[in-house]
Amino acid sequence: MTSGNLLLSGVTKSYGSRRVLDDIGFGVAPGRLTGFVGGNGAGKTTTMRIILGVLASDGGSVTLNGAPVTAADRRRFGYMPEERGLYPKMKVLEQVVYLARLHGFEKADATTRATALLTELGLGERLGDAIESLSLGNQQRAQIAAALVHDPEVLILDEPFSGLDPLAVDVVASVLQSRAAQGTAILFSSHQLDVVERLCDDLVIIAAGTIRATGSREALRAQHAGSRYELVTAGDAGWLRSEPGVTVVDFEGGSAQFDADGPETAQRVLRAAIERGPVTSFAPQHPSLAQIFKEVIQ
Repeated sequence: MTSGNLLLSGVTKSYGSRRVLDDIGFGVAPGRLTGFVGGNGAGKTTTMRIILGVLASDGGSVTLNGAPVTAADRRRFGYMPEERGLYPKMKVLEQVVYLARLHGFEKADATTRATALLTELGLGERLGDAIESLSLGNQQRAQIAAALVHDPEVLILDEPFSGLDPLAVDVVASVLQSRAAQGTAILFSSHQLDVVERLCDDLVIIAAGTIRATGSREALRAQHAGSRYELVTAGDAGWLRSEPGVTVVDFEGGSAQFDADGPETAQRVLRAAIERGPVTSFAPQHPSLAQIFKEVIQ
């Protein structure tokens, strides 16, 4: 499979006088899972539809490996819309085989692919069941199979984890990680920030139609780490409250989280803690995705 490096640059979209996307730019790299997060109405679905050619942008570009995305390119994309679109009366295997055949696979190959993928997604015992007879979570798994059955170069998933129980989330996450490891460029939106944080390699945060933050998960954590530290000692850490340049934000016995007014203050605190007794750990605190999200959309 050819690697697909997807890049959006300066993408805009308006409905009348209302601008819903304003100078959108970010990349989706091959072999990486890119989490796309934002509140309702932030512009995630509109952006995805423009990538897929379902909507036309008013300006900007969408390129694949440096060239404008064509209709032929998009046939190598996989897409799972937020509003699900399977045929309710069709049987699970029949549905996914049908979609594979639309992508040009012979029936035998399509059946082999669909069976393996549905089994990987935990639907191996439901192949002969009608879509409408499945739980919403299992319909979700079938929809993901439909997006993946042709081994897309670029995979775009709109809220793939909504309605899934924790076990199903783990199954779907494992399948997506496997596809990324094979070189697929994957963009997925989700309101479940804990899942995004666990799964993604890169992050794009959008609010009110503008990109507020983008980069690797580690880079964004480091960028927003600020000056918060955690100190764990064998004794009582209450003395921290009287240290100049220190604001204690959480405290329990020998464990404390605090903000320091600079790295010199943090090092002074560490030296003072060592003088008082054994120090179990001392480390800067990296913010969660939820904390970064709140910070950048304000």
